[in-house]
Amino acid sequence: MERGINRANETIKMNRRKFFKSATLSLAGSSFLLNSCASDEGSDTGIKYSKLDEILSRPVLKTELFSDPVIIEQISLLRYDNSILCKVVSHEGAEGICVSNDLYMTSLYPIFIQRVQPFFIGKDAVKLEEIMKDVYLHNYKLQGLALWLPLATVEKAVLDMLGKIAGKSMGELIGEIHHTHIPLYLANNNRGRSAEESIARIQANVSEWPFKALKFKVAGRMHEDEHPRGRSEKLIPLVRETFGNEMTLYTDANGGYSVEEAIKIGKLMEEYNYGYFEEPVPFDWYEGTKQVADALDIPVAGGEQEPGMYNFRWMIKNNALQIVQPDQFYFGGMIRSVKVARMAGAAGILCTPHMSGPGLGYLYMMHFVSVLPNAAPFHEFKGFNQRFEVECPTSSLTIDENGTIKVPSGPGLGVIIDPDFINRHQIVKA
Repeated sequence: MERGINRANETIKMNRRKFFKSATLSLAGSSFLLNSCASDEGSDTGIKYSKLDEILSRPVLKTELFSDPVIIEQISLLRYDNSILCKVVSHEGAEGICVSNDLYMTSLYPIFIQRVQPFFIGKDAVKLEEIMKDVYLHNYKLQGLALWLPLATVEKAVLDMLGKIAGKSMGELIGEIHHTHIPLYLANNNRGRSAEESIARIQANVSEWPFKALKFKVAGRMHEDEHPRGRSEKLIPLVRETFGNEMTLYTDANGGYSVEEAIKIGKLMEEYNYGYFEEPVPFDWYEGTKQVADALDIPVAGGEQEPGMYNFRWMIKNNALQIVQPDQFYFGGMIRSVKVARMAGAAGILCTPHMSGPGLGYLYMMHFVSVLPNAAPFHEFKGFNQRFEVECPTSSLTIDENGTIKVPSGPGLGVIIDPDFINRHQIVKA
């Protein structure tokens, strides 16, 4: 198939603004309107910082659902092999569980036990947002994954407990439900292989489920040289030729390019009608990210590694990102992520969370996405974790023929984790 495969389809190619409008309206109907002041050149979204600050000041948790305090009596960090859970128990005996990101919590547990856990004991869980602010004020020098992941782990356990008390899903605690089924894209994590080897693995992964979108890796990682050289230039057209024009395609560079390289690769993706370009340059190179976004029509996505609320604020105001991707663990949880999504929505920017680690991350992702009026068209899926046997009365937790999965609507996380598996876990001590 010729290099210019998409030239015959110029009439269906969308520029960045059309992408926002069609993707958002198709998923959210008329409930979400783009900011009419958005710049055609991407230099500024037109939204004022004062508006973003007002959004940040709004509470997220629906405290009106609770008529009485819910005093936290016990928080335990539990471990079995490499599985790490957080269990929260109220004074009245209500319980909440979070399956943490074990990839990093196996190293960060001392911070959880010494710097996060003590702030919650004896406090009213209904005042969760205030407690989280207090944790931050006393630990702000640890800001980043080291603080946010432990805090997110407690937050999710508390939300699970509060949801069970109120009879509401996690999503219903933090917003209004806009999506009951979540369209998924399959993330492929292949690097260090030739384009031909990579496409074979991508085909094998995609063949398991009826996905309508996929994402694959390009570049090296954090500006390291790509191996083998020239892999991305071969793979970008090869994936399009293999899956055809009906498949939505995304790429993730994990900060692998310079500005000049990213623009060159981004232009190639535009030629082959890709949906977005994730982390084209190192994630903390904000000016570089904006330079790439300004030079391309393809939307630039990012935020997976971002620890700072005000960095998101700057990127949203200045249109450095057209799709924000706060991670549900790395960024400190669902409440902080909702604030980012709200800012993005006010500026006409889409949101799709990054999904980190194994465990039950796909469930936290679904509850978060369920409340986003500005949700992106597809959301990250990395497979089901077979270690956790869960029962879900309100969803089969399977991927249907449309490549979507139904969000559990039961209380809290909406699933029952095998009690025998939980009981194998032992309390972790610092």
